[in-house]
Amino acid sequence: MTAHAPAPVPAADVATTPVVVHDRYGPPSVLRPDRRPLPVAGPGDVVVAVEAVAVSRAECAFRAADPPVARLATGLRRPRHRVLGGDVGGTVAQVGAGVDGLRPGDRVVAQTGIAMGGYAGHVRVPADAVTRVPDGLDLRAAVAVVEGGSTALPFVRDHARVRPGTRLLVNGAAGAVGAAAVQIAAHLGAEVTGVCSTGHVDLVRSLGAAAVVDRTRTRLEDVRGPFDVVLDAVGTSSARRCRHLLAPRGLYLTTVPSADILVRTALRPLSRGRSAAIAFTGLRPASARAADVAELLTLAGTGAVRGVVDRTWPLAQAADAHAYVEAGHKAGTVLLLP
Repeated sequence: MTAHAPAPVPAADVATTPVVVHDRYGPPSVLRPDRRPLPVAGPGDVVVAVEAVAVSRAECAFRAADPPVARLATGLRRPRHRVLGGDVGGTVAQVGAGVDGLRPGDRVVAQTGIAMGGYAGHVRVPADAVTRVPDGLDLRAAVAVVEGGSTALPFVRDHARVRPGTRLLVNGAAGAVGAAAVQIAAHLGAEVTGVCSTGHVDLVRSLGAAAVVDRTRTRLEDVRGPFDVVLDAVGTSSARRCRHLLAPRGLYLTTVPSADILVRTALRPLSRGRSAAIAFTGLRPASARAADVAELLTLAGTGAVRGVVDRTWPLAQAADAHAYVEAGHKAGTVLLLP
């Protein structure tokens, strides 16, 4: 467990909320607990009392500025937004002027966007980034569904155009994005093959994969295709390595940027055979992202998909959660609990 200096004691007359901050880029140890004034809802805003916030691989990259290109979004010399956290679940604490359809006490999931701020006891977000959680759906499971699903859904539905009979291979099928992709694709009628480590084979099969490949026993190069779509949810393969797995007009998709995949994405409209692409789902319009969250929570509410929660940590131990996520062995989502 990582040791931290005690947070400063605020003035007695200032209402505060716990947060985890990072003042510089670096290893997980740069994360430290602190306190900030309690946010107040402005016009069009909602303040959410956070009960669970996801720790994503993207947030680990933002904290470490690795790859360095991440600094373009987070700040060249130091973090522009000191508090990480993009996918949160909790209850509405305050509603700003002009907000309809939400009231204090509603259970919700919120996406904070590039401003982050979710590693906190309370966070202020635009009302259009907040979605009610269906009755009966566990709040932590809802956060897990949204954390992986908000990336997986556009890839599977819009870019892969999965339909009944589509042959889809998911590399990294036990991770947050991979687990969501397996379930969404299976729900849409695809024939899914999942690639994962030995300890996660049973999990991936339970999520709806028709076949599971243990990557510790079978190399990706030795998997037998063909597949209409290969989705690499962890960035451990490449379009070149997976070319032999694709059908003549097959598509390789990845969630991890590289120079090669950016070039291939640009050239994809010119391709008449096998192609490759990446999609930056965070750049989609806010209305489209909100619609995706609503769709994911509806699927979760009906049992079509389920949230996979690996482990939880108290908010103050965010450094330990980051170290665990970076080790690369998690299944589903890791959560911080304020």
